[in-house]
Parts: sequence; structure tokens; C-alpha cells
Amino acid sequence: MTNSNQPTPAQQLIGNFAPKLVSLTDDVLFGDIWTRADLTPRDRSLITCAALITNGSTEQLRSHLTRAVANGVKQSELKETIVHLAFYAGWPRAISAITLARELFDTAETQL
Repeated sequence: MTNSNQPTPAQQLIGNFAPKLVSLTDDVLFGDIWTRADLTPRDRSLITCAALITNGSTEQLRSHLTRAVANGVKQSELKETIVHLAFYAGWPRAISAITLARELFDTAETQL
């Protein structure tokens, strides 16, 4: 756990099954890489979403799309990123990503 009594997302997902992966995720990825000054959290979110789309990692993309919006990336920018990547990462990956984005964004709009 970090400074809080609440479990981190990595702890919630992985639990005690792979404690080293939890530690690396919390301490290195989010404790160091995501906090470095040369890229803003907004830019890191956009880059991360692009990488996940390119890899076809839709399970991880779900939380990162939400994080991207929270970090200031506009939904329109995420949609355009997916369209752009269709030509580089492949149509099926773009369709999977846009389907997920639509589901998330439609749900978010109904909760407003």
C-alpha cells in the first residue's frame, strides 16, 4: 500500500498473487515514471492510450481512457487518436478501442 489505507488499483487487481508486480506498478510506474517532469500527466495519458490501442490491450485501455479524460485529454482527441491509429495499428484494434471509448463516454454522459 502507499501512504493511504486504501489499496491501490494494482493491489486491488493483483492482490498478494504477485507482490513484486504490485510494487513495481505502484512505486516505479506510477511513483516515478508518471511523475517525471518532462511530460505532463495529460501527455502521458495520451501516449499510454495510443500504446494500449496499438497493442490491442483493451482491458487496460478502459482505465486509461478514464484517466486520460481526468488528466485533461478531450474525448474528441481520444477519438481522433483512435481514427489515426486505425491506419498504423490496424482496423480491428481501432474498432475495439472506439467501441470501448463509446461505451465509457456514453456511460459518463448519462451520469452527468
